[in-house]
Order: sequence, then structure tokens, then C-alpha cells
Amino acid sequence: MAGLLACSTAMSQSTKVLTAEKSNDYGLVYSLPTTALEVEVTASHQVGKKGPYYLYAKKSIGTDKAIAEDFEKWEITDVKVRPYGVPDSGTQYLMQLRPGALTSITVDPNGMLLAINKEVEVKPASNSGDNASGENVKWPTGNEYLDFVDEDFVASKSSAKQAQLLAESLMEVREAKLALTRGTAEAMPADGKQMELMLASLGEQEAALNAAFTGSVTTETVRRKFNFVPDGDGKQILFRMSDFAGFVGAEDLSGDPVFIQIETLNEASIPVDAKGEQKKLPKNAVIYNIPGSAQVTISTLGKNLFEKEIQMSQLGMTFGLDPALFTDKKEPSFAVFDPVTGALLEIGSAVGR
Repeated sequence: MAGLLACSTAMSQSTKVLTAEKSNDYGLVYSLPTTALEVEVTASHQVGKKGPYYLYAKKSIGTDKAIAEDFEKWEITDVKVRPYGVPDSGTQYLMQLRPGALTSITVDPNGMLLAINKEVEVKPASNSGDNASGENVKWPTGNEYLDFVDEDFVASKSSAKQAQLLAESLMEVREAKLALTRGTAEAMPADGKQMELMLASLGEQEAALNAAFTGSVTTETVRRKFNFVPDGDGKQILFRMSDFAGFVGAEDLSGDPVFIQIETLNEASIPVDAKGEQKKLPKNAVIYNIPGSAQVTISTLGKNLFEKEIQMSQLGMTFGLDPALFTDKKEPSFAVFDPVTGALLEIGSAVGR
């Protein structure tokens, strides 16, 4: 069918305008979308490491809030679902025209119908490969405090003595920070920039020395995208979430299952006229979709993470418009269609646009 498509003008990188020409036997071929779902999942990945001197935290620095065991935890914090259209490759439609017809159709790069007698643009297609982690995280080793110890600490063989020396160093750093902020330090910085650098250095030392007792918790944000094409009602595993490996495949039993469920809410019906009677399909109709709708639910461990009613072409039916609407030489019409469902969004006069 690709040989039948003739491009008269290119509106943008993402759409094409097709006109009836001898090269395509005056027939415009298009497809309609099947509704797919892009599921974007955001998770918090948390890693906790105990400090090497956690047993001395209470005695040395006066806190009992110290991590006693290393841990790792993943938790889903947000789920977004974006419907988008993919071409129904198994079905194509033909809008047959006569020589000289000025009718045109706009299609996306996959040949899906977007408009008739009107130029429109579409948003970029879904990028299923866009799986991104959050900020670049510096994972602690647990030995950062060693950058700030003195010779006495290195020479000591007693862990209790080492803890005492670390606590004394921690107190000195905190006193130095306080003196800087109060303006009572013996050597005050020359300007605000130098003050900022000095405080940052002392803050790094304080965090490293404190972590030697209390431990540290580091968190990163990770996002993954999953693409799913519903084919009717049902519930299935989209992926699994492991406390150790994070996002894993649906078949990997190391993780808890995250389900996607589709439940039909409204099925499409044939349109009716002003008298409430069902319309008849016009001869040589320009086919479009009348979508149905479904409740889409993402859940795990009995908790719903996402719930929303979404329109889907595959839960509906096809109908058609009279092609004469678009070929009338005196007053042709235009139509715009939803790139996600193939539904008719707008129809009106193309004259004077």
C-alpha cells in the first residue's frame, strides 16, 4: 500500500498531507489507531548503611538513632498513564476520489488519519525507551570519615578509643561552624564566596564523621516506562518490584507483582439522528472510530496506585462519514480526528478557513 501514497506537501516532520493524484489512482489510503497505554512509574530507591561505630553512638555523640543493619528498599511513589495511538496494521481504508478532486487528508508518519481538508500537527509519539533514573547519586562507601582522621586515630588499636577521637573531631567541626556563622572565628573568610566554601567543607566533614556513628541513608529517584496495548477486559502483571533489584520482569519471582487491569465501562453504539433513529452507514463511507471506555487500574499488594477512565478505540466500533461532505466543490467540509482513538473531534466548513 505504501506505493499508493503521494505526498504533495510536508507540513512538519511528524505529519504528511496526501492528495489524490494519478500516481495513487486517486485513492487515499489510511489506517485508524489502536489505543495503547504508556505507563510511567516513579520509584524511590533507598539504601541505608550502618556506621562502623554505631555501637558507640549513644555514648560518644548522645544519640540512639543509629542504623544497626544495612538495608535497601524500593517504593513506588507515582504512576502516570498516557494513552497514545498505534496503527492497526491489519486494517487499512481507502478514500476513493475522482480526477481533479481537491480533497486532501493529513496522516501521521504511520499513515493514521488525522484530518481531512485541514492541516494539523501531532505531539511526538511515545518513546518506550525513555527509561531514566533521577539525579546522579553519589553512593557512600561508609568509610568517608577516614578522610578526616588524624595520626592518633590511625595509631589507635582500640575501637572505643577511635570512637572517642571521632566524637572529639566531630565536636571541633561543629564548634568551627558555629564560630563562622557567628563571626567569632579567629580566621574569618574574606568574602561571602569564601564563607560558602568554608561552610561547605565543614559540612562535609561533619556529615562524614556523624555517619561513622549513625550511618547514612541515600535515596535516588528512578523512572521506568512500560507500553501496553489492551485487547479487552482482564488483569495481568505489568512488571515486578524487588526490594533488592528494583524493577524486574513480570516473570521474575524475586519481586512483588504490579498489575494492570482493564475493565470496560462503556461500549460504543451506532450514532442516532435528531429523531433518535440509528444512522445508516453512507455508501463508500470515510471510516472512523467511535471509541468505548474502560477503567484502567494499576495496583500492587492490594493497593491501587492509579485509577482512571480512558477512551479506547478497540472497545468501540467503526462508523463512517459521507464522502460527499469533503468533495463538494462549492462548500467542502473539513474533519479532525483523535490520533489516540480515531474518534471524530471536529467537523465544519472548509470554506474561508
